This record gives sequence, C-alpha cells and structure tokens, in this order.
Amino acid sequence: MSFKAILAFEDGSVFYGKGFGKEKFDVGELVFNTSMTGYQEIITDPSYKKQIITFTHPHIGNTGINLEDNESNIIHASGIVVKNFCEKPSNWRSSSTLDEFLIKNETIAISNVDTREITSILREKGAMNCCIGSLSMISEDDAIFAAKEFSGLEGMDLAKVVSTKSDYIWNKGTWPQNNSSKESHNVVAYDFGIKENILRLLNEHLGEVKVINAETPYEEIIKLSPNGIFLSNGPGDPEPCDYAIKSIKKFLKDKIPIFGICLGHQLLSLAGGANTYKMKFGHHGANHPVQDIESKEVYITSQNHGFAVDADTLPKNIKITHISLFDKSLQGIEFIDSPAFSFQGHPEASPGPQEIQNLFKKFSLMVKEYAKT
Repeated sequence: MSFKAILAFEDGSVFYGKGFGKEKFDVGELVFNTSMTGYQEIITDPSYKKQIITFTHPHIGNTGINLEDNESNIIHASGIVVKNFCEKPSNWRSSSTLDEFLIKNETIAISNVDTREITSILREKGAMNCCIGSLSMISEDDAIFAAKEFSGLEGMDLAKVVSTKSDYIWNKGTWPQNNSSKESHNVVAYDFGIKENILRLLNEHLGEVKVINAETPYEEIIKLSPNGIFLSNGPGDPEPCDYAIKSIKKFLKDKIPIFGICLGHQLLSLAGGANTYKMKFGHHGANHPVQDIESKEVYITSQNHGFAVDADTLPKNIKITHISLFDKSLQGIEFIDSPAFSFQGHPEASPGPQEIQNLFKKFSLMVKEYAKT
C-alpha cells in the first residue's frame, strides 16, 4: 500500500512523492547511483549503511526480487529514491516484489519524484544529509530538522556495525555453476561489510575462506598461520577504524599477501602512511572507466565509495596502479616492499562489468607463492 512521502534535504529543499515499502522515516546521506541494472545487489550491499540511494535509471522494480542476487541477508540502505516504481514485476526468477522486500526489511522508499533534478543538486552541492519519511509520521519541518541533525558519515565508523558477529567459513563458489576451488589455501577475510560475490570469487580461486569480525586483532589471526589476508569493502569513514589499521601494519611487516577492495583499499593505504578524504559526491555506479597505469588499458568498472585515498600523500614504497578517468582520483595501489595491493572500485561487480576480475587471480598467485615459503 502506497502513502504520501517526503524527501527533505539539510538545506531545506523538499520533494514530495509516493511512498512504498515500510511506512516510517529515516535519515542518511543522499547519494545517486547510475547503474542501469542490479538494484537488488545495490540495496543489499552493506557499504550503503546510513545512505539513501537515488537511482538515476527511471524504472526500478521491473524484475522483482529473487533468491540469488542478494549481496548480504538484509537491506542496509536507509531508503531508496526512484522515478517510477514497477508494482508488478515480470521475471522468471522473481519470488517477490521490491515493495514486499522493502517491507520485510523495514526500509522506506519514495517514487514519483524528479530524480534528474535530485542528481543535479547532488552533483552541484555534493552528497547531502537527508530525511525520507511518511507524511503520516513526520512533518515537513521535522523532516528538515532531522536532516540537519544527522551528523553525516565523516568520522563515523560503520564497519564494526555491519561486520559479522561470529566468524564463519565460506565455501560457495561463483554461480550458476558453483565454480569452486577444491584446494584450500588458508585465506582470512576481514568483514568490514563484505559482499557475497567477493566471497564467491575468493572461493573460486582459493577454496574455503575464513571470514572474521572487523575488530579481530592481529594476534588472533596470526595464530591461524594465514597465507593471505583479504580486506573487504564496507561503509563509513575509514579513518576511525584504527583497530584494523593497527593490525594491517603488522601484516605488512610480516609480508603476508594482502588484497583490499573499496574500504579495504583505503585501510591498506592508511596503514601504509597515506591519507584519505571525503569526496564531493563519490562514485556510485557500474559504468566508471579506470585506467591501468602500467598497461594503459582501460576497464569499465563498478564503483561505490564516498571516500578516497589522497594520491599526493602516498609514501615512496607505494606505487599507483590505477586511476579514474572520470576525475583522476586514485583507484589502485601496490606496495613495492610487501606483497600487498588494493583497488578502490569493485572488481567483483554485482552489479556491473566483470572486466577487472583478474585482480582475484593476481591475489591467488601471490597467496600460492607465499604458501611455498
């Protein structure tokens, strides 16, 4: 059942529309995503914790919700904003509607708003704090006040909020064939908000993976004698994650192979001595060109981050491997004196192009070589 809804910005701007999903109100940082497909993967990505997602693609909900495409077991976004919501999906894999899925996950959405105008505002003014809510539960003035009161993502450690509470073993390969390595190479993955397709790809190349809580200290991990450390994606500001940075510094000193994606890339950079900064509106989409510095090849990649590493602060023992062709921001690094590298975008895609999944093979080769020593 639909309801009258409001989208209120911290600067006082207001949009009215048709609400669906859970009738409630919530706050978060409003961002836009330019992906044309994959809304199910996007809203279940833990990296969107405390964010409200505006979809630039005009039709959302057409294919419903299926049982295979979740990147985690719940919706992490605070809300979603769409132009047109399809109430009656048509897809052979669909098991429920987007509306039903949102209600089940207690997430609110708003439709019938001008997402092009919203995107233009965010591009001009940057990502903004926002309140999304049912007008039966919050007034315009209160919604604007709630948006202004939200502290924003800078300084917010959300990795430990979304991380697994209990360690577990992942042994599922990439689908639909369930491609899985029969070998086991003792790889440990830090869960800062890890996406399931990352785990599938790690399993395809390296066998079963032990997934651990974000705050697990170095001393506990080293007892496992890992041949590789994976640093996952995740939400929020990387700088407050001092517990992770402290452990990563020790892994670097031990020269254990390390591969980081998204937040993991930022944490590895911070551990190496670089700085990070908050971007104006971030990169959120599945059509971002990234260039390999050495080969000059260009890859179209999936991206989802609001923070980035400041290339000018990289120490001499870290080289730049990839840059964004949209804004020249740093996309990849590699240590000269340790078997460690990272990528800012999402080589696992889900959704998006799979052109740069060779990074998983690179990590696999590093781990297997280290295991011989």
